[in-house]
Amino acid sequence: MPESPAPYARRSTRPRRGHWTPSLIGSYVFDWFVLAVAGGIATVLGVVEPNKRPFSVLDPNISFPFTEHETVPMWLAAIIAVGVPIIIIAAVCLVLVPGNTVPKGTPKSLVWKRKLWELHVGYLGLALAHVGAFFITNGMKNMFGKPRPDLLSRCQPDLDNIQNYIVGGTFPGITGLTGATGFGQLVSANICKNTDSHTLDDGFRSYPSGHSSSAAAGLIYLSLFLASKFAVTVPFVASDNGAESHSAFPSRLQKSGVDYEVLCRPPIYLLTIVVLPWFASIFIAGSRWFDFRHHGFDILFGYMIGIFTSIFAFRYYHLPIRQGAGWAWGPRSHDKAWWSGVGSYSYATEKGDFIRAGDEEEAYMSRPVAGQASSTQYVSKAGSNEGAEPEPRF
Repeated sequence: MPESPAPYARRSTRPRRGHWTPSLIGSYVFDWFVLAVAGGIATVLGVVEPNKRPFSVLDPNISFPFTEHETVPMWLAAIIAVGVPIIIIAAVCLVLVPGNTVPKGTPKSLVWKRKLWELHVGYLGLALAHVGAFFITNGMKNMFGKPRPDLLSRCQPDLDNIQNYIVGGTFPGITGLTGATGFGQLVSANICKNTDSHTLDDGFRSYPSGHSSSAAAGLIYLSLFLASKFAVTVPFVASDNGAESHSAFPSRLQKSGVDYEVLCRPPIYLLTIVVLPWFASIFIAGSRWFDFRHHGFDILFGYMIGIFTSIFAFRYYHLPIRQGAGWAWGPRSHDKAWWSGVGSYSYATEKGDFIRAGDEEEAYMSRPVAGQASSTQYVSKAGSNEGAEPEPRF
């Protein structure tokens, strides 16, 4: 009895996957344009006048001195969180990629395509992490208008006329605190005598911390990038029967189907390289506490924003660390560069390229029109295309 033929899929003979068309290039240029626009909007959000939350002139939490010289000023934070990742990502991609997995004789053009693609995606993910954190942070800062710990030093309140600026709180006549002017009373920002609007406005941008969010966004992304490229992961093997958690000597339990040599850990120095950017982000965030620029919750919340955007950006453009061998996701297909359409399961496949079982309806809709010469060739699901040279990934 003859063997059943392998399931067939159809593949367009128009530009092969991996060939960069003007439409595909334009779609990635537009990605950068969208990020640039979002960054510009975030910059505008960061300079508009913030809401100014009423405060008490007797609140010790906003009575800290104004620090003239910050431990990590804005320019230095930008160099560490943006400049350093840019340099390191370039060095890794141009020097170490694609590594020793490339067969001998591979054309240099393909090697450089891989290098440049990994570099491009590395930068695209870094930009997404930073722009996302920047946009969220700046939008929240001016919306909430929370006073910084050093607000009173910036404000220089007019205490002689405090009665003119009371907008809420308890009053001495109600509480019986005769003569305790200002106790429990909230005043508006109009009480401030400081004429430097920039310094005063910035005193109401405590929540969330921009240093913390940007440091976490850039440096945690860098740690994830390095962990991916250096294969620094945390091993985990699920127990088949749960006996390990109940045994005094779990190493003596018989294992099945696990190659423990594969799970060997990389050297400690690689782990050190990976965690250094993360530690640097913690230092930058912590400096905002002892510089009296932010309250503790502001720092933690800003840091959480950066953690979220960095992890999201990394996973958006890179394969999972424990499964992806350090590679980024491949480029979009040329005919799905801008939109894949409703019902499409991947941006990597072409509209006429179906390699999944169960895509009969989609394949049917892409069949050649009767009477026209077919511009497609049939390829087995296993990829056996007679007479065709194998397609490189890039």
